[in-house]
Amino acid sequence: MKTLNATLITALALSGFVATEVSAATEWNVSLWGKRRAFTENVEKLAELVEAKTNGEFKLNISYGGLSKARENLDGISFGAFEMAQFCAFYHADKNPTITVAELPFSQDVSLGRVSEIYMELFKHPAVVKDLARWNATLLMPTPMPQYNIVSKGDPLTSLEDFDGLRVRGPGGIMGVLSKLGAIKTGVPFAEVRQSMDSNVIDAASFAPHAHLATNSYKVATWGTTNLNLGSANCPVVVNTEALEMLKPSHREALLGSVDEALDFYVQNYEQNTTAKYEAAVKAQGLTMVTFNAEQTEQLNTLSESVRQEWVAQYKDQFDSQAVLDFTAGLFAQK
Repeated sequence: MKTLNATLITALALSGFVATEVSAATEWNVSLWGKRRAFTENVEKLAELVEAKTNGEFKLNISYGGLSKARENLDGISFGAFEMAQFCAFYHADKNPTITVAELPFSQDVSLGRVSEIYMELFKHPAVVKDLARWNATLLMPTPMPQYNIVSKGDPLTSLEDFDGLRVRGPGGIMGVLSKLGAIKTGVPFAEVRQSMDSNVIDAASFAPHAHLATNSYKVATWGTTNLNLGSANCPVVVNTEALEMLKPSHREALLGSVDEALDFYVQNYEQNTTAKYEAAVKAQGLTMVTFNAEQTEQLNTLSESVRQEWVAQYKDQFDSQAVLDFTAGLFAQK
């Protein structure tokens, strides 16, 4: 009888344990910053899809600034402070040099959907995978952005020489080109861009449309560019590799299988809403819009090539930077 009771107790205990395992929800903490905006809709949509596909068993708890500072998100991922995060490569190029290749100026006017495809392919490159593995991070999906353009105070540009002395807040690739024209790279926090322009700490900001709208930079500007075409920032979404590997198969499938749909939603939302809203906003504000002519564009392209080669030289001792550049340039060249 004792043996029977012990067996029954063990069976019941195991049965209870299994039931608990099946019904227990998995929750991941996701570190973003600022507030919900076009830039974060890929993550918001991903969370919605994952929860729906798992009947609520797997949830992504999104925090806007409550888990980490934006420039420390990769560090938080590395030691498991949270399971998912978004960051921008230019925040700490030394921590993720391979993916800064996507921020180089390729002088290509490509669609937002194509940018998304390019970044997804880049994230699979062995050198990139190895680079992010140092931080226990797996690249999940990009946050594709249109080509950056500038809004600025003062007299509108009439020539490229007018960039000389202009204090610009912008990412590395773009500033690499503009610096050769005499522009001065000036760093200020994202949330302080408008105030910094208003108080003459900076003269200009280089952003994608959503960021100009979020910072209201255009409201203190007098002119802007329409076709700078020197690239944009690379701000991927990463997950803690160990957390990803520990997910039950169905949850992992729900997460990875929702990426394409989340990106499609993001691209459509951005193009239909954000870009149109920005164009209407600068028009209503009365900004003078500067469009570079063919000769000026060619000069910018020449400078872009020198910036790309400087990138290769900078990182050639850390990884095969020429191979990574060639791979990325090939992706941008495909139509």
